[in-house]
Amino acid sequence: MPTSKPTKPFSPAPFKPPFWLSNPHLQSILPKFFAPKTPSYRRVIKQDSLGETDIAYDFYDAHSLQYVENGELEQTPLIVLFHGMEGSSDSHYARALAYQMHAQGWHFVVAHFRSCGGIPANGRVFYNAGDTGEVHHMLENLRENYAHIYAVGVSLGGNALAKYMGEYGDKALCEGAAVISAPVDMSSAAITMHSFLSHRIYTPYLLNPIIKKALANDLSQDEINSIKAANRISDFDDIFTAPRHGYRSKNDYYHSSSALPYLRNVTRPLLLISAKDDPFIGFTATPNDVSDSVTILDTEHGGHIGYLRYRSDSQAKNAQSTNNKAKTKQAGSNGKKVKSSKFDINWIPETVSAYFKHIGVASKTYNND
Repeated sequence: MPTSKPTKPFSPAPFKPPFWLSNPHLQSILPKFFAPKTPSYRRVIKQDSLGETDIAYDFYDAHSLQYVENGELEQTPLIVLFHGMEGSSDSHYARALAYQMHAQGWHFVVAHFRSCGGIPANGRVFYNAGDTGEVHHMLENLRENYAHIYAVGVSLGGNALAKYMGEYGDKALCEGAAVISAPVDMSSAAITMHSFLSHRIYTPYLLNPIIKKALANDLSQDEINSIKAANRISDFDDIFTAPRHGYRSKNDYYHSSSALPYLRNVTRPLLLISAKDDPFIGFTATPNDVSDSVTILDTEHGGHIGYLRYRSDSQAKNAQSTNNKAKTKQAGSNGKKVKSSKFDINWIPETVSAYFKHIGVASKTYNND
């Protein structure tokens, strides 16, 4: 299933929220309240690239896997998600993507970074935004069973995936990728997170869980005291992330890990989605920063991994049949219908699946089963 080079530009459905829902903070905070229920994942545990920590792979299979019986590679495409900071297969975007990819007839998996998905890190390192070696290792594990792999990266995981696509070029193990709300210039993203509202609203939500994980690690008393005193993500990066992962400082970490300088070297299809009002990500890529294999999709609104829509009665009735089928799947085996909402977070999953079909990924929707 070779990925084709499209002859026409990618033209997805626009994201146009009503004016009362266009505030970037509403877009960033509310989506988790409108996420579908968590799918019934199949968990596989494997070692990280250092052989120190167990990593969870949560699969949502499109169908039973043939390679288990005959030893051949699975031919149905696999979509792998690299989650954001402190994310997991339970994150709102992971759930929505799982159902949408499943509705296209594709396999889906969330590849968790170290210390995420409910499995603690056993080694000295956690995860960082520039660890393309770990991304490649995860894809190598998946490539043992799946012939065709496509990737989605969100936020921190999106930067790691975008950097991987540029750094590895033709050697990248995913045939195409989509990246959402990624801080591809991490220095400017750190400054953006220092703004009053971003610092007050989001920093405790993101920082407190990772500080708790770090304190459970093998730390010196000086490290413990410094980490407890951190009140910004950049403080934590300077105290813990940078030295633990071989960087000289937070500045070295941000400079070395940013995907932006690598985007000119991307050779496989890559979609970059970001909102101009994102309160997290700082500078974004421009057409002069990227290769011809990269498609940039900047929206006016959407916040950070938001893209919450509100549909009128008529729009809700005319929703795509794939989404309706996905909602039926969410009901489980009891046959009960899932109550429909005028709010949904399906713009990102729909746009990602449309892009994958645009670059030639074959889709078998439920309606064709």
